Amino acid sequence: MSESSAKSNRFKSWVPSLKATRLRVYRLATRLNIPLADAAKVELEQYDHDNLESWTALQRLPRSLYFNLALPESELDDTGEAKRFFPRNKIRTAKYTPLNFLPKNVFLQFQNVANLFFLFLVILQCIKLFGNQVNPGLAAVPLIVVVGITAIKDAIEDFRRTMLDIHLNNTPTLRLSNYNNPNIRTEYVSYIRKFKKRMSALFRVFLMKKNRKKEENTVSDSVPLEDLSSERRPSYDSVFRGSIDMGDPFDESKGKGDYSLSDGKTAVHQQRAMDVIDYQAVGSGDCQFKKVFWKDIRVGDFVKVSDNEEIPADIVILNTSDPEGICYIETKNLDGETNLKIRHALTAGKNVVDEMSCERSRFWIESEPPNANLYEYNGACKCYGHTDTGMLDESQLHSEPVSLDNLLLRGCAVRNTKWVIGVVVFTGDDTKIMLNSGAPPLKRSRITRNLNWNVYLNFIILFAMCLVCGIVEGIAWRGKTRSSYYFEWGSIGGSAAKNGIVTFFTGVVLFQNLVPISLYISIEIVKTIQAIFIYFDKDMYYKKLNYPCTPKSWNISDDLGQVEYIFSDKTGTLTQNVMEFKKCSINGVPYGEAFTEAMAGIARREGKDSEQLTVEKRSFIDRDRMQMIAQMRNTSDNKYLVDENLTFVSSQFVHDLTGKAGEEQSMACYEFFLALALCHSVVADRVGDRIVYKAQSPDEAALVGTARDVGFVFLDQRRDIMVTRALGETHRFKLLDTIDFTSARKRMSVVIRGPDNRYVLICKGADSVIYDRLEPGEQPTLQKVTAEQLKTFALEGLRTLCIAKRELTEEYFEWKEKYTVASSAIENREERISEVADLIESRLTLLGGTAIEDRLQEGVPDAIALLGSAGIKLWVLTGDKMETAINIGFSCNLLDASMELIKFDVDQEISTPELEVILADYLYRYFGLSGSNEELEAAKQDHDVPAGSHALIIDGGVLKRVLEGSMRTKFLLLCKQCKSVLCCRVSPAQKAEVVHLVRDSLDVMTLAIGDGANDVAMIQKADIGIGIVGEEGRAAAMSADYAIAQFRFLSKLVLVHGRWDYNRIAEMVNNFFYKSVVWTFTLFWFQIYNNFDANYLFDYTYIMLFNLIFSSLPVIVMGVYDQDVSAEVSLKIPQLYKRGILQLNSTPQIFIGYMIDGFYQSVICFFFSFLVINNVTVAAQNGRDTMGMQDLGVYVAAPTIMVVDSYVLLNQANWDVFSVGIWALSCITFWFWTGVYSQSYYSVDLYKSASRIFRTPNFWAVLFGTIVSCLFPKFLFMTVQKLFWPYDTDIIREGYRTRRLQEFDEEAVIESPEASTDWASSTLQVPFNTSTSSFATMQKKDKDHVRMDTHSLSLTPSIPNTFGRSYSPSFMDGSPVFSDEVLNRPPEFLPTRGSVSSSEQPLRPR
Repeated sequence: MSESSAKSNRFKSWVPSLKATRLRVYRLATRLNIPLADAAKVELEQYDHDNLESWTALQRLPRSLYFNLALPESELDDTGEAKRFFPRNKIRTAKYTPLNFLPKNVFLQFQNVANLFFLFLVILQCIKLFGNQVNPGLAAVPLIVVVGITAIKDAIEDFRRTMLDIHLNNTPTLRLSNYNNPNIRTEYVSYIRKFKKRMSALFRVFLMKKNRKKEENTVSDSVPLEDLSSERRPSYDSVFRGSIDMGDPFDESKGKGDYSLSDGKTAVHQQRAMDVIDYQAVGSGDCQFKKVFWKDIRVGDFVKVSDNEEIPADIVILNTSDPEGICYIETKNLDGETNLKIRHALTAGKNVVDEMSCERSRFWIESEPPNANLYEYNGACKCYGHTDTGMLDESQLHSEPVSLDNLLLRGCAVRNTKWVIGVVVFTGDDTKIMLNSGAPPLKRSRITRNLNWNVYLNFIILFAMCLVCGIVEGIAWRGKTRSSYYFEWGSIGGSAAKNGIVTFFTGVVLFQNLVPISLYISIEIVKTIQAIFIYFDKDMYYKKLNYPCTPKSWNISDDLGQVEYIFSDKTGTLTQNVMEFKKCSINGVPYGEAFTEAMAGIARREGKDSEQLTVEKRSFIDRDRMQMIAQMRNTSDNKYLVDENLTFVSSQFVHDLTGKAGEEQSMACYEFFLALALCHSVVADRVGDRIVYKAQSPDEAALVGTARDVGFVFLDQRRDIMVTRALGETHRFKLLDTIDFTSARKRMSVVIRGPDNRYVLICKGADSVIYDRLEPGEQPTLQKVTAEQLKTFALEGLRTLCIAKRELTEEYFEWKEKYTVASSAIENREERISEVADLIESRLTLLGGTAIEDRLQEGVPDAIALLGSAGIKLWVLTGDKMETAINIGFSCNLLDASMELIKFDVDQEISTPELEVILADYLYRYFGLSGSNEELEAAKQDHDVPAGSHALIIDGGVLKRVLEGSMRTKFLLLCKQCKSVLCCRVSPAQKAEVVHLVRDSLDVMTLAIGDGANDVAMIQKADIGIGIVGEEGRAAAMSADYAIAQFRFLSKLVLVHGRWDYNRIAEMVNNFFYKSVVWTFTLFWFQIYNNFDANYLFDYTYIMLFNLIFSSLPVIVMGVYDQDVSAEVSLKIPQLYKRGILQLNSTPQIFIGYMIDGFYQSVICFFFSFLVINNVTVAAQNGRDTMGMQDLGVYVAAPTIMVVDSYVLLNQANWDVFSVGIWALSCITFWFWTGVYSQSYYSVDLYKSASRIFRTPNFWAVLFGTIVSCLFPKFLFMTVQKLFWPYDTDIIREGYRTRRLQEFDEEAVIESPEASTDWASSTLQVPFNTSTSSFATMQKKDKDHVRMDTHSLSLTPSIPNTFGRSYSPSFMDGSPVFSDEVLNRPPEFLPTRGSVSSSEQPLRPR
């Protein structure tokens, strides 16, 4: 008992050490970017969480940074050094370094099963027992070539990233030198790092010589103090500033500091409330801003960034060159947005203007830990107060909140600001841009994922072949009755079992080509070239932005050809994201004249002539605009009004504003637009004689811009003073507080104090949010009327907002204290601010509402119609309200008048069980379904386009609840039965959840497209993500797989390039495995006459070069270049895309068919040659016979390679000079190699074989006989299939090749027929009774000869301006129908229907 206990204790003592070692290995793997298993990740994270002393655990804790102050004891370790370790500012985005490239790259490549398999083969061949016939070095050549090419490609890609890293890390910036930073530890530099520094220095010298001209223009080492002098922004030195008294009219007897710092002495005139400078401290004068590299920046450093320079680290702003502490930044590198954003310096740092003031500052910053949230930062700047004499008073502790508004993020660029001084809080990998730079989700195409199944099948076949060889060979050597027992030297193994094992592994080496090593590298080459073709497609190039379609992920191009569901954002994706203020409601009176695209859609639904109505309405609007402008010019001289930019047209508004409709309405109009001029966060900039507003939201810019146009001009904001000019009179308002807009709050508020000392809260936001916060019982009539008018605006396709106000009393000061505490919180700041904001954003008074139009992009309706005709279902996921989404749906062809709209919007008070009952009722009432799992399984098999009778519109609040629990299945089935689905008021997380639900539950290919940061989650969740490169932002494009500039380009990307690439890759993979089967089985058949002892039939160079040279080029050309129909035809007949949705070109049945074809051809290739040699004795001209084993190898190899290359060419749809030339080149390569190599003594047994064999007539007879015998069945099958059971592309190709479909008139307009409820039946090759089809019934009246096809094409003539009258369509209720007039075939040549059993037969997908 004691002995076992001792053993147990010894074992337990080993466990911690093993665990520690394992964790060290995990940590090393993460540093090398080697992916870990999920269990390893969990164990490592758990250890870091439990061990609070670990570096990772400390990184998760808030940090305190001290400036010119000693660290407290709690921040020091036992040696007196800073306890916290902060990463260097040097970053590495490259995957490799010169030291680890070779081992790491090889390690990553051999995670591929195929590479491991071939490495195993090379090792086997190094053992003479298994590979004594082959030089091991020669055997390793194919693997070395594949691994080498991949390594070179990886090295080139990584070298570019390395060069970019070197450039960034060695970018100069200004840092305060000779400054004692207490926040960093004493750094130890190892010998390896010293060596790297030397090498880096030499490399920098090389770069400096190369770019000497650029270096001459860089900033000098020291910056004169004059450069730091405070000046106004040039953009704000406007003409009107001189006429405005910018003094504070709301002086509360709190003076501002006026300090003179140039001589190191202090003259304190008035003491400000908070100041980080210790005016009693005496600076050393040694500190200067000097140029250093980015990689030398440390946490706690003072840095200075000049105009147009990028920011080297995450920096808290202390002061700027602007007297108000404002700076402009461009965040294009972070979120893709090109519009400038505003950041403010800390109030406490306003007097930090030079090196001396930096040295004399005394403060600390409490910061949140590093996180990836780009839109939030919580911190606090703290310092001691000052006495009346200017000395620090440690009894007074002042705190100022630090938010994202005070933070400059690494990667941003300073614009229109001469200089910025700040302190570094995050460096290197802790910066937000680096935390967000993680690789997007790894996406692999469906064919690539299914490729493993094909490889596994080939492994099974390989195992069976080797097993047969091992068993038969063992049996053959078992007894003594065979003659070989007396004439051979004996077996290698010495026994039957050992012989069988040796032969088994020898067979693995012999039949290795059954698993094609070059397949993976060929697919990479093909997809790379496909991506290049997409990039250079001029039809998807947007000249306005100078942006082509840009592939970001090159390995999923074939997935573009299998998309069944598209999930699209609305604003900025379907629309232009260019907001125009069109209408408003003020005091219950609607103003504004507009004719939107949604209104045109309503007119079309009512049967009116929309084009004529548009002309008439716009003519009226133009007249009203001229009248309105004339009235405004007479009322006040608004020099900032540009007539052609006026979007709000209402002469009635000017009439009421001037008091002609009564004083009450005049004051209401005045107060409404003054509120728009005050409640915002825009910045006014002067461009010439105009004022341009720079806003983070185009909606906000439209609101303030319209207020400017009608006479309420926001002129400027200096700190907390907002200057406006209302109808020619200048007013100044003190901005007390701003409660910013967030996606959760859906509103923005400002608290201002006017010249009359009234405190007013102005709030604008979504109507549903504002109405919940109105004063109960007040304005009932106005609220009702305004709500009806806003609903009308929404029905016209406009985006609506509500404007409200509240006059504040002494309660404001109590609220202000709570708001200050919440704003200073380090943790959960946003939640606390939201709770405090709810206290004051209540009991509001309604002023009115606004309506803004976001116009559709060019070509969106046609693109949606085209995608719908291809069988693709489009869902719109938007944050707009339901009415707006509905009208946009009508204007872009998602909805039509014949649809019954199912509006799923219920009160939030309804319980979950009641909601489930409502959902079940919808499902049963409209579609007769119960929501069972059996119905869900049936839905997975149903790829029909739903009948166009229903559309579902669901609100985000309801969507959130139905996505939980058992309602998911019912909701999915309800959506599946509707032709169009619109999800309104949805959050980014809900968008991603909807995509996830459809993708995983229905097992379909999904595509998500959007333009903003709120679409990133949806884009990354979908199989394919498309980002729209907007004029104001590229956040989605940076995270997408493909980036396009306009939605209309999606149709060509999917229907043309996607369909081509899917067909090419599917055909390429099948042909690759086919040729491997032909080649390998010819070797296997030879074993029958060789006791299955795994001897080589061919010279080993043939085996090595077969997949690399002799047969690879035709297959690669097929994957890159082949196309069945042109791009024009693909867009004219989008129904051709349906085969990709059903995956009919990549089914296992087709793959097995190719394998069977290869099996048959291997029999012909081997036995034709063998039987000729075995039965016919032929001597060469030199008298030698041609019956040797190597001669037989040439006899078999020549026709095999010719057959394989010709078979691939036969499967290509497009024959031209290039494809035929590549076929000829591959064939000639074999003849050239055989002729040249066999003349060399190195060929050994193959020596002079070519000169002997090529001169015998038997060889050429065998060659041509084998080629004909192998290819004739395939040719016969293809002929019969195209005559009697043609695919859709066969019909279209024949029609165009005979020029019968050229009669399609582009001006012809064909009405959209109704969709059939049985789409799947039109995709099967089964006997079809034309007399019972709906189209045949329709055609009986005309008694036309028709030709039916039962494949995937269902030609919908819903695409305008495409087809002429000679085309007779049948939509999803049979098959494409072409009249004899089109095909020009006499009736006797019309085929009859029958069933086909072949590997190419399209089957219903499971």
